[in-house]
Amino acid sequence: MALNGIQIFKLTPKKNCKECGCPTCMAFSMKVAQGALELSKCPYMSQEALDSLSEATAPPMKSIKVGAGDNEYTLGGETVLYRHEKTFVSKTRYAVSVCTDMADDAAEAKLAEVSKVDYERIGEQMKVEMVYVNCGSGASADKYVELVKKAAATGRTLVLGVKDVEIAKAALEVCKDGKPVLNGADASNYAEMSKVATDAGVVLGVSGANLDELYDTVAALEKSGNKNLVLDTTGATIKETFANTVEVRRAALKNEDRTFGYPSIVNVSRLARDDRHMAQALASVFTMKYGSIVVLPGMDYADALPLYGLRQNLFTDPQKPMKVAPGVYPLNGADENSIIVTTVDFALTYFVVSGELERSGVPINLVINDAGGLSVLTSWAAGKFSSGSIAKFFKEEVEGKLKCRKMIIPGKVAVLKGDLESKLPGWEIIVAPREAVELVKFFKDMQANGEL
Repeated sequence: MALNGIQIFKLTPKKNCKECGCPTCMAFSMKVAQGALELSKCPYMSQEALDSLSEATAPPMKSIKVGAGDNEYTLGGETVLYRHEKTFVSKTRYAVSVCTDMADDAAEAKLAEVSKVDYERIGEQMKVEMVYVNCGSGASADKYVELVKKAAATGRTLVLGVKDVEIAKAALEVCKDGKPVLNGADASNYAEMSKVATDAGVVLGVSGANLDELYDTVAALEKSGNKNLVLDTTGATIKETFANTVEVRRAALKNEDRTFGYPSIVNVSRLARDDRHMAQALASVFTMKYGSIVVLPGMDYADALPLYGLRQNLFTDPQKPMKVAPGVYPLNGADENSIIVTTVDFALTYFVVSGELERSGVPINLVINDAGGLSVLTSWAAGKFSSGSIAKFFKEEVEGKLKCRKMIIPGKVAVLKGDLESKLPGWEIIVAPREAVELVKFFKDMQANGEL
């Protein structure tokens, strides 16, 4: 059971040195108990105290790392059931499934499609992060290893869906450096699979016929010393899978049962079969409740755009606005004489507006104001994006850097034009369209009229 602040305080050095960033050791202890700080932040904590406290103060769900290099991902580490309580920590990762039962050309075509979804949204790269390589019934080791090699060539982190111990050994020989997940342990083979995974230094996936069997198998693996696990909560039906995944998370976080305190794999591909629409719906469900790895039958832009948008919204801290740093952002080779466009620091606004400005091809200095990470109309209504705040920012941060005195403001706050002209003498204030998608035409018209 997690310790409270007083219990942690008793083991601190009680120096009140402030080197941890807290004014007192008691304040530090309270933050550690809340999960806001790690014990390692105290430079004077004895090793004995660290050893005794580390397990008790660790998150109820373990953080498990899979993959290697640029493709290393952290799964788990969650501390709350609902993101409004605090925040979710490790975002869901998506895998595309291939199987030895597929024809060679079909498997190769699906693997070739893996790299096609790759785009940036609000500063985050969106792509298929994993490939789930399933070993079909009766497949030989040679056939499975060949498919694993092809999947590894995509550069994605692999999840090996194989229960045969010898085939698992052969597959890991060709891909263990990429730190895949070996998803093949169950009640019948967990001891052998655990040895294979441990020898290869990879994470072991565990499944069970029901939650009781899964629990007993995980407990046996922990007793043997293997705690580098993920839990495959996929059941025979959608209803069973949903119940399994939620119950595992609730047991770990609410009941503090650390036997179930591991990330989960949900194989939507198995549940939806060939229904891509059902797969998309289920992927959305298990992104919210509570898949750490969600396996899909395929992924194209029609699947990715809504799914990754949902994930990005879900795995942001609700207590922190998504914002970019205020300042001057030159676009399309802009210099100090290029025209100026200004808007707020809300990240979505920045990336939408900057994308359209870059598409216009016109050299532009995009000036981002400090508006508290709020959208244009919200920040205007809150008084954070006003003529006074804009004028102050331009006088302090812009006028000394740029010579151009033409400023384009968002169309939704056209009401600020008169005040800005009075507060910034010598500046020409131009009102942009209300929607970012109209900016390209707006600048083309300005060019045609000789206004740039």
